Amino acid sequence: MIKKAEFGRRRRKLMNFMGNNSIAILPSASELVRSRDTDFRFRQHSDFHYLSAFPEPEAVLVLLPGREQGEYIIFCREKDEVMETWHGRRHGQSGAKKQFGCDDAFPIDDIDDILPGLMEGRERIYYEFGNQAEFDNRIMGWINILRGQVKQGAHPPGELIDLSHVLHDMRLFKSNAEIEVMRKVAKLSADAHIQVMKICQPGINELQIEAEIKYQFAKQGARFEAYNSIVAGGENACILHYVENDCELKNGDLLLIDAGAELQGYAADITRTFPINGKYSDEQRQAYHWVLKANKQAIKQVKPGNPWTKPHETAVRVLTEGLLEMGILTGDIDELIDQQAYKVFYMHKTGHWLGLDVHDVGDYLIDKEPRILEQGMVLTVEPGLYFSPKTKGLDKKWWGIGIRIEDDVLVTSKGHEVLSKSAIKEINAIEKLMVKPT
Repeated sequence: MIKKAEFGRRRRKLMNFMGNNSIAILPSASELVRSRDTDFRFRQHSDFHYLSAFPEPEAVLVLLPGREQGEYIIFCREKDEVMETWHGRRHGQSGAKKQFGCDDAFPIDDIDDILPGLMEGRERIYYEFGNQAEFDNRIMGWINILRGQVKQGAHPPGELIDLSHVLHDMRLFKSNAEIEVMRKVAKLSADAHIQVMKICQPGINELQIEAEIKYQFAKQGARFEAYNSIVAGGENACILHYVENDCELKNGDLLLIDAGAELQGYAADITRTFPINGKYSDEQRQAYHWVLKANKQAIKQVKPGNPWTKPHETAVRVLTEGLLEMGILTGDIDELIDQQAYKVFYMHKTGHWLGLDVHDVGDYLIDKEPRILEQGMVLTVEPGLYFSPKTKGLDKKWWGIGIRIEDDVLVTSKGHEVLSKSAIKEINAIEKLMVKPT
């Protein structure tokens, strides 16, 4: 559990960077219509959650470094007995202060009257333009109100600075508390993968597997998926973001599952690929061997001082070597890599940052050079091979084999920790696990 004090340290670090005479303004996520008069289940904007843990929509977080009356303000909905009867409890202004540590809390309906006054006299506004067009316009409207009062002595902010640059760099480096949450969500997600390996058999539907994954997540305390699970049998696995999950699983095919839970806002992202009937065919075994080797070799490159591209470069070389060994590609390995011949069968990168968002924030390039891995970063390592029947010239024996093996990896002081290590991935271990009792 991430404690209130840690959220306070995050706000303090951000305000120290901002300096006095500045103001940060961050609106919450908005509720989104699902159909007519029903909404999608609300999830808080990750940046807003990172700084406050406040879980409601229709809220605005404001930071005012050096303000004597209090530096941390939240505008939120008022307590309302009628609305709470229909739609659930609200924290209100008293709850915002008591439970989330803000110095002041005001009704969201009063923001037009109060926020311009808080902006007045501040030289810089830190704000994430481009996320919410309607709120962008409100920010400019408040600035223009102050500009119209210059003759009366008002001092409008003169500089607009992108809040996301510094805030996302903070989020890239995980604290001990964050890492502990990510260990837990990776472990429970791994447990779900193992459980579906046990129950998988020809004739059941991808949808049933998806339902079991969600059940296993919830059973272990993670109510939500971090993203829409991919449950792809056979050639469906050659569609990278396949989410229909509605086909019958066939004897002799592989099943690729890309699924991770969300816990306290933090995501896991794990992929495993295994035989639906519990036994890899010769071709499946060969392809799987090379993807697993690429996964392991790439993970070895996750360590402080390496560029974040090093795992991908390593995976590309191993996979290209495998494609040569399997007779799918021919030629010189270095020339094939230079020509990106592997991209027909491996068209994505080997990983991404992981945290509050499954594709988490943080720059991948610094001054146009690949970012150097540092302690506290968490990334995925996910090589794959995809042999679509649509690929011209591909021997039919490879058709419909799609394999990805994805792990969540923490950069430690001396190397790495595989957070998802309990999700088995060795061929023999998977086949042994999937043997059905007689």
